[in-house]
Amino acid sequence: MKVVVVGGVAAGMSAAARLRRLNEDAEIVVFERDEYVSFANCGLPYHIGGEIADREKLLVVTPERLERQLNIAVHTCHEVTGIDRERRVIHVFDRRGKRSFEESWGKLILAQGAVPLRPPLPGIDHPKIFTLRNIPDMDAIKRTVDNGAKSAVVIGGGYVGVEVAEAFQHRGMNVCLIELLEEILPPLDHEMDRALIHHMERQGVSLMLGQRAESFHDANGQVEVRLGSGTSVRCDLAVLAMGVRSESSLAREAGLAIGERGGLVVDEHMRTSDPDIYAAGDMVEVTDTVTRDQAIIALAGPANRQGRIAADHICGRPTAYTSTQGTSVVKVFEMTAGGTGASEKTLKRKGMPYEKVYIHGNGHASYYPGTNPMHLKVLFAPGDGMILGAQVAGVDGVDKRIDVMAVALRAGMSVFDLEHLELAYAPPYGSAKDPVNMAGFVAANILRGDLEQWHAEDYPARTEGTILDVRTPQEFDEWHIEEAINLPLTELRQRLGELDRNQAIYVYCKSGFRGYLAYRILKQRGFSTVRNLSGGLQTFLLHRHVCMGCPETENPLITYAEDRHVTADGSA
Repeated sequence: MKVVVVGGVAAGMSAAARLRRLNEDAEIVVFERDEYVSFANCGLPYHIGGEIADREKLLVVTPERLERQLNIAVHTCHEVTGIDRERRVIHVFDRRGKRSFEESWGKLILAQGAVPLRPPLPGIDHPKIFTLRNIPDMDAIKRTVDNGAKSAVVIGGGYVGVEVAEAFQHRGMNVCLIELLEEILPPLDHEMDRALIHHMERQGVSLMLGQRAESFHDANGQVEVRLGSGTSVRCDLAVLAMGVRSESSLAREAGLAIGERGGLVVDEHMRTSDPDIYAAGDMVEVTDTVTRDQAIIALAGPANRQGRIAADHICGRPTAYTSTQGTSVVKVFEMTAGGTGASEKTLKRKGMPYEKVYIHGNGHASYYPGTNPMHLKVLFAPGDGMILGAQVAGVDGVDKRIDVMAVALRAGMSVFDLEHLELAYAPPYGSAKDPVNMAGFVAANILRGDLEQWHAEDYPARTEGTILDVRTPQEFDEWHIEEAINLPLTELRQRLGELDRNQAIYVYCKSGFRGYLAYRILKQRGFSTVRNLSGGLQTFLLHRHVCMGCPETENPLITYAEDRHVTADGSA
């Protein structure tokens, strides 16, 4: 059996290595257009920024090692220019030798990935405008910075854009990030990126949100970026981080089926419309775990698994790829953010019913030094409580909460299951009631009828009645919702007569816990229409682009020791 793999890195090399482990006698040939067949592309920004000093550490494996260890013939700088399905050959151009030839195949695996978007804007071919997708891109950017560049513009606020902006700031450069949307990190909902935006600005990155780059011009060797607003920014170099598109041109020319999203159509075994041709990685369309839509989700983990599954099926194993849920995480200076599953904006766009809760627990026990509150958002089905998505932003312990929620979603768990998860706890690492457990408690309370919520976006159109602040008078005086009245939780039972029982009551506190206690008092004392603000003022202010509880910043409200309430009073 002869298997030819077109493309290396995550999907292609996973497929080739798995093939060899399953079939010692197979002839395996890999063609890679670039010089490097296997490298850590997710690490590229960190070499530019200096965190990864040794460039060689990004080179996962060399062609020579692949030949010695796995008996795989790897040809770098060889571009596949055509596929002849009838004759079962591919057309190859040797970029070093400047020659063309044909290579036969029995099974073919396409793993060409995706290419950065480079829209046809005026001046976009300026030599100081870069994209970052591979080692040569990284080298070119780093060389420009090493040669004295002092300022940079990053266009695009996705994960790569944010990472590159951080890398430039670490190099002591003046950095401006331009993003078309009014938010960064599009997989997150808008209120979840507010703390990150604030944090980036505190670190010295200039953010220009809701701005469109319309043209580029040379300004004495610098790049002048002109925006739709009429303003312009000059820089020593610019990086386009506007997203990627599937590299499907070769497959399209070969007559393979292309989906509505522009990626290759594959079945659960990664077979294309030609049963002898497989495809994996960023170039294929996958099924979204939650919405069941077809999507292109460029992530290294799924790409590796897809390559492995293609190899399994070629070797007669019925392994299947089910779906991609989009689990991701990103470092933003001292903060971390990410999520899994569907976002709220996706669920709204799809018209899928959902409920949501916000939790602002600490990364570990509050009495142990070195922790901060995190923002945890969980989306779930209103009927059975099945988990639809989760997002987290914070300083410490963020990644493990994302991973727990990712496993829960993949396993088909509900918020009732979150209540019972037994997670590792010691004061330096977590809390006896982990934020994930707390999210389960609050969500289960909603589904059981023990809690009704109101949300930040309900104000003011859908909060007609009494807005009740149950924090301390000192907190109330520092800042409060304009129409609110203040009845501290500790005085509420004695002052119920001050409330109008004929009006709906919208309760709030700092993070939601005292509001919940007040809610339970009021409901059991005969108040019929009561709602508690989900996530308290911490979430409310994030909706209004104010970061309460961001690291290294002064709180706009005086902190109240709600953690002590939780510790003393038990679960929500």
